[in-house]
Amino acid sequence: MKTGGLKSGDLGRRVGLVAGAAALAAAVWAVRNVPAALGARPSGERASRVRRSKQFRDGAFRNTTPSPVLPPGTRQQVAREFLRRTQRKPRLPVPLMAPGPSQGGDLDAVWYGHSSALIEIEGRRVLLDPVWSERCSPASFTGPRRLHPPPVPLYQLPELDAIVISHDHYDHLDMDTVRVLARTQSAPFLVPLGVGAHLERWRVPTSRIIELDWNEEATVSGLRFVATPGRHFSGRGLRRDQTLWASWVIAGERRRVFYTGDSGYFDGYAAIGETYGPFDLSVVQIGAYSKGWPDIHMTPEEAILTHLDVRAGVLLPVHWGTFSLAPHAWNDPIDNLWREAKARDVRLVVPRPGERVTVDDPPPVDGWWQTIL
Repeated sequence: MKTGGLKSGDLGRRVGLVAGAAALAAAVWAVRNVPAALGARPSGERASRVRRSKQFRDGAFRNTTPSPVLPPGTRQQVAREFLRRTQRKPRLPVPLMAPGPSQGGDLDAVWYGHSSALIEIEGRRVLLDPVWSERCSPASFTGPRRLHPPPVPLYQLPELDAIVISHDHYDHLDMDTVRVLARTQSAPFLVPLGVGAHLERWRVPTSRIIELDWNEEATVSGLRFVATPGRHFSGRGLRRDQTLWASWVIAGERRRVFYTGDSGYFDGYAAIGETYGPFDLSVVQIGAYSKGWPDIHMTPEEAILTHLDVRAGVLLPVHWGTFSLAPHAWNDPIDNLWREAKARDVRLVVPRPGERVTVDDPPPVDGWWQTIL
């Protein structure tokens, strides 16, 4: 039998070749941005600054005390935890809100999900760790996927005065988000040492990159930014700790905010509170913890201790409810934090993604997440 002058076997082979070529093209297209998303290693003067840092020893950045990502003997425990049946995402959609107008206070906050938050302090706007992509990964087809969409499109953000990055992990530093912000905003990026190499590869102008070591500071739009210590690690590829991680102090004339970034609990928080506090607001990481990695992420109970150590008034929890990055149930961090906050008489605010919070008049916690379990 012939079909259009071709034998059926020939036709099948041609169809197969076309399908294979299409699949290959799709695969190439899917991974086309992966090399860029991996970022770049510090070089030139940036690398010289890295090597001069007191935190950089034996070819890598170090915590003040040894903090292995996975302490010896915990790998099997972590594997068992991930195999447990836990509710890793809500059964109903996460409720989203569009930020309303400011009520005239000089310190507001909007949580967009995970660690992305907008701090409006004394008339200036500071964006923390913006991640708007569907996945926190170098590739668009794999990696942890969002449990809810961003509550507002990236291009609808108000004019920013500063963009603060805590470290270079994919759930805190997202190439696609950075590229959009580089085009649509004029604010500088404040980053820990070495992270500027990633931004430059993504075509952020050098004039918009401010790199700081721990306890170095810069003034932007009348606000004081201090890169303070944390207990974590870094890296976007196979080699770790070539860039620094940091917590951040954001201070105006009257109001002060502390952001932990990602960190395990350590005695440095008390020193930060003594040196730079008290704070009106603490923005504290509470999720993605495990007994298998006790030194790099905090438990909710440790988040309360951090808030008390830095001497803050209101606690805004972040790093939960958007990406499932640990074996615990998606709601465990906030349930445990709420219980501990009540026990320790800590003023806690838990907004829905996109909801504006006036720090001087925070809404009571209503347990909204418990309605979507």
